[in-house]
Amino acid sequence: MLTDDLRGHLAPNLDPDPRPRPQPGSRLAAVLVPIVDASEPLVVFTRRTDHLPRHPGEISFPGGLPHGGDRGLRETALRETEEELGLPRAAVDVVGALTPVHTTVSRILIIPFVGMLAARPSFAPNVGEIAEVLEYPLARLAEAESEVELPRGDGVYRGYAYEMPGNRVWGATARILHDLIEILRRESP
Repeated sequence: MLTDDLRGHLAPNLDPDPRPRPQPGSRLAAVLVPIVDASEPLVVFTRRTDHLPRHPGEISFPGGLPHGGDRGLRETALRETEEELGLPRAAVDVVGALTPVHTTVSRILIIPFVGMLAARPSFAPNVGEIAEVLEYPLARLAEAESEVELPRGDGVYRGYAYEMPGNRVWGATARILHDLIEILRRESP
C-alpha cells in the first residue's frame, strides 16, 4: 500500500480545485488530513476538548467552517489547522481534496484536503479546542480498519472504524480516512 512516492500516488486521485455544492440547508466546512511523509507515513488527528458544543471529545482532523476572509476552502483548512495545531501554512504541501463527506447530524458537507508534511512538526495545540494531538502510522490504520455498528443517540452508526491504542476513529473522520486508504490500496502494485 505504501510506496516511496506517496504524494505521487495520491495527486492523480485527488481533486486539485474542488467546487462543492451543498444541499439546501447544509453548510460547507474544510478539514486537513495531515500526513507526515516519512519512511513510515503518519496521519495526524486531533482529539477535541470535552467542552466544545459540537463533537466534544471526538477524534477528528483539524478544520472547520469558512470565515469571511478565507479565499476558498483550501485556505479554510490551512487557517483552521494553523489555529488548532500551530502548524504554519507554509509547512503544508496541499496535494488535493478527497471526496466530500456529508454529516447528517450537523448537516455539514466536509471537504477534506490532503496535506503532506516534509518533516515531523512540533505542534502547539490550541488548548481551548484541542485536548490531544494523535499520530498514527498509515499502514497501522489500514490494518485496523473494520466495519462496525455503534449506538449513536437514537440511532446506529454503520460504517468504518479504526481501533487504535486507547482510541477509536469513527464517523465522518473514519469515512475520510477510508477514502484515503482506498486510493492507496488501488494505487499499490
